[in-house]
Amino acid sequence: MDSIGVLMPVPMSPYLEQELEKRFNLLKLWTVPQKTQFLKDHSGSIRAVVGNAGNGADAELIETLPKLEIVASFSVGTDKVDLNKCREKGIRVTNTPDVLTDDVADLAIGLALAVLRRLCESDRYVRSGQWKKGDYKLTTKFTGKTVGIVGLGRIGKAVAKRAEAFSCPISYHSRTEKPELKYKYYPCVVELASNCDILVVVCALTEETRHIINREVIDALGPKGVLINIGRGPHVDEPELVSALLEGRLGGGGLDVYENEPEVPEQLFELENVVLLPHVGSDTVQTDTAMADLVIGNLEAHFSNKPLLTPVV
Repeated sequence: MDSIGVLMPVPMSPYLEQELEKRFNLLKLWTVPQKTQFLKDHSGSIRAVVGNAGNGADAELIETLPKLEIVASFSVGTDKVDLNKCREKGIRVTNTPDVLTDDVADLAIGLALAVLRRLCESDRYVRSGQWKKGDYKLTTKFTGKTVGIVGLGRIGKAVAKRAEAFSCPISYHSRTEKPELKYKYYPCVVELASNCDILVVVCALTEETRHIINREVIDALGPKGVLINIGRGPHVDEPELVSALLEGRLGGGGLDVYENEPEVPEQLFELENVVLLPHVGSDTVQTDTAMADLVIGNLEAHFSNKPLLTPVV
């Protein structure tokens, strides 16, 4: 398979790059100055694209690559892949579900704890020597808080399971009710936000869920509520979130994703009730390796005419 061209638009996992180079002709787009010409020169040999949560395969790239057969996403989300164009051209699409579920769900709970117990600020308090001048202020308890989850798929269920261990009542919103689950269902996100202390966003990004967290939802969550976003940045109307935090209309936020990554609104930097992470939800050594192995497995299956391991299209 070493003659098969595999395009990687941006750097991802060193392990993934290493394993791809062992098996395919890996083309690293970010390393070349003239990207348009590079794509044109190699359009006849590129049969696969390996993308991630931030860079996939849009319609323009797909049209540039007439020999493209498969887009293997190094993420669970495929919102950066033009799925309609792939269907139209018979291009297969895969992702990496399940293997990152635990890490992302762990992080959701970690963010909630960090916001409520002010872990990051407490760390700075000790490092700066402030503790010598007096004890740190009281923070907020997490155990027993009502947790609302927007999107009760694999990761949403894993978040719920972890929150239950903290004696947190669970409620949720999703496209359809899941009667097999004991959690309370709200058909409206505003209603869900009105009835929870912590709102966790973990649904797929679609046109319907873009800015699903808007001013009305944020105001419903209120000045004692906490928003945790481990889904995608565009799930949240970011200017509305910033203004709500600055004005005290929202109690706090834990964010791993943003609308225009890696750009983050600088107004958030000085807020002590906000914890900001650089989109590291699945970034552990173990999950990085498992995701890379799944990407490689899907590519090898496709080019060996075997069933894909995790097909999306």
